[in-house]
Amino acid sequence: MAGERPSTPPPQLASAHSTVPPKSSLTPEQVKRIEINRLKAKALRDQREAEVRKQSRNLAAGQKRAHSAISTSNVPTALRDGRSKDPGKNGGFRPLDDIQPARNFAKFVEYDFSKMTDTKGGFLTAEDDPHNKTLHQPNPEEKPAHMTLEEWQRHQLLRSFRERREGPFEPGIRALKKEENKACRECGSLEIDFKWEEIFGCAICNACKDKFPDRYSLLTKTEAREDYLLTDPELKDEELLPHLERPNPHKATFHNMMLFLRYQVEDYAFGKKWGSAEALDEEFSRREKEKKKRKEDKFKSKLQELKKKTRVDAYRRSRKGGGGGGEFGDEIGRGGKHTHTWGRAVENDEGMGVKTCVECGMEVEELEF
Repeated sequence: MAGERPSTPPPQLASAHSTVPPKSSLTPEQVKRIEINRLKAKALRDQREAEVRKQSRNLAAGQKRAHSAISTSNVPTALRDGRSKDPGKNGGFRPLDDIQPARNFAKFVEYDFSKMTDTKGGFLTAEDDPHNKTLHQPNPEEKPAHMTLEEWQRHQLLRSFRERREGPFEPGIRALKKEENKACRECGSLEIDFKWEEIFGCAICNACKDKFPDRYSLLTKTEAREDYLLTDPELKDEELLPHLERPNPHKATFHNMMLFLRYQVEDYAFGKKWGSAEALDEEFSRREKEKKKRKEDKFKSKLQELKKKTRVDAYRRSRKGGGGGGEFGDEIGRGGKHTHTWGRAVENDEGMGVKTCVECGMEVEELEF
């Protein structure tokens, strides 16, 4: 027995009392017929889906599809769609999956907020929003990653030359057509400041700018408004008064300075607006008088309010002391005339001197002329 090889036991025959039918193998004809039917069903399904897609593409903008094209009531129950792994769970046949978005709404950005950075500021970072062109614009004040420090310094130098129109960007002097060359209006030199000529329309050289500061110095917007009594609309009109913009020296986040050429401001103020320098001085004196008068009127009104308040306080103190009343200035509780003993004047928060009575505590403001 030990030397015998193991053998597969013979198949058991179905007994007469068994209810399981015997397994029968398919014939080649049956397999062929099944495959042909499967291919026919697949072809019909592809044809029907192609018709649905064609109808949806032929629709005009704003036109709806027919209900029969999207209805699932006429779908056979025996239809088996290979794309639906679980027909009972996913809804079975889903013809809406093939609907394509309209052309106007096809280009959009779909954000996954679970993978984005919360900046706590209500904006997106450049990594979170790769389709935003504004975030990806290079900052001209920062060195690009592909540049070395020497290349970046050279680039900055060339940009400053280009803005000031100096060095290699300075316009050349024509030797053949000398009448077209622009010369300095004071000395006739050809070495003029082309930046000033472009902005102010004034051909002047650097030597004459230093030589005549009373005409070619620069004025700020505040100086032009206060010294020459010009208004903001006049100063913002570039055709009337051109200006040169420079970074604000007080703080980088402030607005750029507006610099005006002195002789242009004087020509407009003396010649067009006020007529002469004497008329400008008269207008300046008139405004100063009005300013002083307004200040005096304000002081008088405050003084009247202080007097009213003092009368009311004196009356309340007399009533509190048991007296039946009295006149303003009477000493409370003694029946005599009170004489104030003022202390030294102390400057308050508004810059005015205040004196206080040593006995009654009354305060008065004094104005020095």
